[in-house]
Amino acid sequence: MGMLDAFESDAEAQRLLGTAEALSGLDLRAIAAEGPESALADTRAAQPLLYVADLAWARSLASEGLVTGAVAGHSLGELAALAFAGVFSAEAGLELVVSRGRLMAEAAAEAPGTMSAVLGMDGDAVRELLVDTPGVWVANDNSPGQIVISGTHDGVERATMALTSAGARKIIPLSVAGPFHSPLMQAACAAFGELLDEAEFADAAIPVLQNTDPAPARSGALIRQRLAGQMVSPVRWTETMYSLRDVGVNTLVEAGPGAVLTGLARRVEGLTSVSAESDGIARVMEVACS
Repeated sequence: MGMLDAFESDAEAQRLLGTAEALSGLDLRAIAAEGPESALADTRAAQPLLYVADLAWARSLASEGLVTGAVAGHSLGELAALAFAGVFSAEAGLELVVSRGRLMAEAAAEAPGTMSAVLGMDGDAVRELLVDTPGVWVANDNSPGQIVISGTHDGVERATMALTSAGARKIIPLSVAGPFHSPLMQAACAAFGELLDEAEFADAAIPVLQNTDPAPARSGALIRQRLAGQMVSPVRWTETMYSLRDVGVNTLVEAGPGAVLTGLARRVEGLTSVSAESDGIARVMEVACS
């Protein structure tokens, strides 16, 4: 099952995956195992698959005794982090995730666009250059030296030329289904906000850092408010990593498929990082408990 291979015998993960398939109307098991790449890139499939995988890894680590000081999630991962922190149930979060994926796909069909990673420039420099480039915005401030831009195809193309001329080391087009984390997602954001208004949000059991505001919070009302603007706001991941370090977290554990966030955290002085999937749970426990 691709990103869920490690949880074939995990009854809870399989139950949640079945619920995700029923809610989305998609054969997510087949998509995860067989693709094609276009199906995996479809945000309607990618979001529930990532949510289930993130939660499965997080719960596995917790069952091994990992003590969590705070949680954060990058884009879709924020909803998995909120479920893990007890803000809402796994099932309630999954309903939001499936709706989020559908709404974002619909918005991307109405306002098509793309995203690209900009390497070798910091966020302030990229933002300054984009002021005079219509139709493109900073979508993710991922780490020192890695920024993602999002917007219309023309806007991203113009920005690519301007950023290259200004000294960007490399610009990499991303395989995404739309211009996420940009104002072009406004229709999806407004509809998702209505769903959030109807959902129950409890106070978090552990501090949560969010994409729109990386200051730790526990208040369910504040968490809901911050989440409401996430689709049209940049992911402030660089600030999130520094904030985690500043509140006393010295090890970032990536609970989910891959090790992208682990690599980003290694660029932050004073923060150790390890990936549950890539390094293994035994290695995570060794690093986290040392």
